[in-house]
Amino acid sequence: MKNTLRISIILLVLILALTSQMKSAENAIQNPLELTSKPYTRYWWFASKIKEDDVRYNLDWLKVNGFGGVEVAWVYPLNRFNKNDTSYTPRQEWLSPEWNKIVEFTIKYADSIGLGCDLTFGTLWPFGDTYVPFEQATQKFGDPQWRQEISRSWQHPKVGFVIDHLTPKNYLPYFNRLLSAFPRPRTNIQQSYFIDSWEVETDKLWCDGFDVDFNTKFGYDITKYMDSIYKPYNKYHFYDYMSLISEKVLEFYKNYRHNLNQKGILSRGQVAGAPCDLISGYSIMDIPEGESMLFEPEYCSIPASAALLTKKKAVSSETFTCLYGWPKDYIRNEQIGDLKLVADALFANGINHIIWHGKAHNPANCDTVNFYASTHIGSSGSIAEELPKFNQYLEKVSTYMKKGHTYSDIAVYLPTEDSWIKGIMPKGEQFIWAWGYYEMRYVYFPEELSGHNPVWINYEFLKKAKVINNKLKIGDVEVSYLYVNAKYLDIRVIERLVELAEDGLKVILKQKPENPSADPTIKDYQLKQDLLTANMNVNKELPKKMIPFLQGEIIPVHWVRKDGDALYIYYPNPKSKRLKFPLEYGQSLNGKNETISVNINYHEKSYSQVLKFEPYQSLLYRLENGKLEQIDIKFVPKTPTVIKRPDGYEAPWLVK
Repeated sequence: MKNTLRISIILLVLILALTSQMKSAENAIQNPLELTSKPYTRYWWFASKIKEDDVRYNLDWLKVNGFGGVEVAWVYPLNRFNKNDTSYTPRQEWLSPEWNKIVEFTIKYADSIGLGCDLTFGTLWPFGDTYVPFEQATQKFGDPQWRQEISRSWQHPKVGFVIDHLTPKNYLPYFNRLLSAFPRPRTNIQQSYFIDSWEVETDKLWCDGFDVDFNTKFGYDITKYMDSIYKPYNKYHFYDYMSLISEKVLEFYKNYRHNLNQKGILSRGQVAGAPCDLISGYSIMDIPEGESMLFEPEYCSIPASAALLTKKKAVSSETFTCLYGWPKDYIRNEQIGDLKLVADALFANGINHIIWHGKAHNPANCDTVNFYASTHIGSSGSIAEELPKFNQYLEKVSTYMKKGHTYSDIAVYLPTEDSWIKGIMPKGEQFIWAWGYYEMRYVYFPEELSGHNPVWINYEFLKKAKVINNKLKIGDVEVSYLYVNAKYLDIRVIERLVELAEDGLKVILKQKPENPSADPTIKDYQLKQDLLTANMNVNKELPKKMIPFLQGEIIPVHWVRKDGDALYIYYPNPKSKRLKFPLEYGQSLNGKNETISVNINYHEKSYSQVLKFEPYQSLLYRLENGKLEQIDIKFVPKTPTVIKRPDGYEAPWLVK
């Protein structure tokens, strides 16, 4: 009896100690973007000898100009642009002790002046370097001798390989090697390591054993179809192929986050362009990050939705990339009015932390270096004078857009099946770096929901969700309706929709779905489809009793945060609606006031509101205890100059 009691006491002490350690670990990994709303900037290091005095100069300048942190990115030497200059630029060699020393100094100095210092987890993009062996590099079906190369990196002119992102035994050594080489000094501001948008070659992406894994999952041989996998007649096979690719890519992101978190580091990342279920991919990141303008601002509603589904407060975005076109239109001559247009569009799609793109490392007291695809941050740039006040504006709006969580009133199924089935985009929609519908560059919330506050959802979170009192609940989402408008739905989705409807959830099913898979084991799709459409809680149209959040002749774009009993309603500058890449120079020019009358419907009460938009302005309101209060976020940029593109201009980023 005494021994049993003693063992029980020891076990209790061990459990309490373990619980305490887990809580300590959770407290140790504190999201820095929840502690500050000052914008960060990417901080470009071109391969060269980086000096401590120069680092101090650059970081001090950023601090004075209203930035809250940097994200160090390692890229090629500047002479790579000169084909006639083949000399080797001296530098701290990649991952060497000397490199580690200057990076550690940068982290410590940034922390000492109150700046966060995130690190890009690799050199250039995607993951890879000269230390990746051939057998661990990414592959393409049908070409066993091909491996994707990585050039223009910190190691330029040396050429390395991109790691195989589909096979853990190939990419985990890369993770471990970088984690061993990256310095990790103690800091007051928590660090995140950053992963950029997907730039692995996706054309017939392959890995060892993929055919075996595919046969196990789907019961047929995919290699018979791979030579023509993008042809419309193989669309069902392409869907199955993408399903397995997605599983492997999501495992890559999970391992990325897991390995960082084990070291007390947060993951901040973009999933843009990745061949995977995008909501699931973004949900894995500790800080999901969107991107604009190479992706339209509306795309950022996807990472914002992933954050809402997983109770994450901060959603960042790489911002102002290639503002006026690729690669470097109007660089150093950008206009704050145009930049504000983009930032406001991002806030209106759920982004609440701006990451500028970006600041090039310069010698002390100089501003001669810039990164070609950025909006230039520096003392000699056209925006330098307005920069501190503009950053104050970005900080203020970000602060309010982080309060509580996004308020949603309807969940919308993200049509992943449709995007995978559709395959290749027509040339008119392609960029030279983007060819597939799987990227979901042109997916928007339905127009008939414009007065509502929709949130994207996918199968993973439908599966995790519960229906309580006829409401779908998952993360910070609590809605009474699920909206589904997809031509194709996976059988698992059909089965889950049947369960949700049987539990009392109202499902708006706009069209009768079809099976997207060629899986020969699927026999009862029609039966389950009939069960879904026959359910009394499944209807084709929005019910008349479903009152939208906003009503009026004109429904303005808006994003809403709920913080306790208070709502924060953000209305962007009307000119920021549905921005397209690229912006025209001076697109923000506006000398007219605009007035829009709306009714806000919330908690069975209606509030009349007259929105008065002055030129260049967005509006922010607090609704609490039945009272609407306007919050002053006024910022007036310099009047922009308009320059039209020349007649016959041919965009270099389009596929011809």
